[in-house]
Amino acid sequence: MADEADNRQAFRIQSFYCSRMAAPIYAHLCMVIADRLQPDSAVGRRVLGWPGEPTRDAAPLRLIGGLHALVRAGLDADLASVFSGAVVEDDAIATILSRTLARHDAWLLPWLDGPPQTNEPGRSAALMVGLLAVAQALGPRLELLEIGSSAGLNLLIGRYRFDLGGTMIGPADAPVTIRPDWRGSPPAPVPLEIVSVRGCDIQPLDATDPVVAARLAAYVWAEAPERQARLGAAIAMLRGRGVRLDRADAADWVEARLAEAQPAGVARVLMHSVVWQYLPAAGAARIRAAMMAAGERATAERPLAWVMMEPDRATARQLVRVRHWPGGDETVVASAHAHAAWVEGGAPAGSDDRIDLPDAARSDA
Repeated sequence: MADEADNRQAFRIQSFYCSRMAAPIYAHLCMVIADRLQPDSAVGRRVLGWPGEPTRDAAPLRLIGGLHALVRAGLDADLASVFSGAVVEDDAIATILSRTLARHDAWLLPWLDGPPQTNEPGRSAALMVGLLAVAQALGPRLELLEIGSSAGLNLLIGRYRFDLGGTMIGPADAPVTIRPDWRGSPPAPVPLEIVSVRGCDIQPLDATDPVVAARLAAYVWAEAPERQARLGAAIAMLRGRGVRLDRADAADWVEARLAEAQPAGVARVLMHSVVWQYLPAAGAARIRAAMMAAGERATAERPLAWVMMEPDRATARQLVRVRHWPGGDETVVASAHAHAAWVEGGAPAGSDDRIDLPDAARSDA
């Protein structure tokens, strides 16, 4: 069980990741909270007395998501000055934070109840690099199965347009073009056809509901207006045509999907992004076991692949890993910013390329 020192340290860890991801306002706010948060509000007491693992539970991002929601709702002008970067002095930020908690304690408490569900469409760019590698190895026709789909915005991956360092993928008339800052050599253009997409989440969100859309927007960092614009455009795409998103436990769902008949000439692909650390250890073990067993059954006519974008503590990046069967070949095809603001081809030096992912510090939402 964490103590107060551990709970404060979680905000320092989050500050480090924010600074690495070009979010200095959030990095500074996390440090002020780490050093100056007091147990004189219900929110303060709950955060400082967090009973679980605060970093794994994303406690800092739960609180900051709630604070950002206050700002976006126009309920706290003083706090808005912190989120805009207009107020930068530690004492002033600490005073505003204390006042905010005194005014909005009850309003903020529910934001601590569950982890942030940051459904970032930009991550589709990193996942697409993995899918291109799968198509190159196994053939162009892919059936996608995503776990941890949240509101399903990455289930739109076949409807987005991508510019991956000049390699163009997806419909030319797509309403959303995802164009990360590409580093290194661009991926080779290969034929790719996504024949079906399906996802699951333990608590799926309906992003077409204005209340849910506002919640998702609160988890988009204030320093990333381009992400806000893309989120809105992606939600508009969902309103126009939805996706197949199931409410299910990830392990149960993966086992069920892998047991279904697979069309000949189509590669079945499990994919996920920044999900693995949320899974219970037993559930993660079941998914690994199910994939290994399905891999043993895979044939050239009915192949299997696993594409993931998950954090690597050794490099403080997200790694895009690909494994495919028959054969079980595994590689790191790219690394990325947590929201895929940039993507770099290949494996970074010192990365951990095991498919058995380690627990990772919460860095991304």
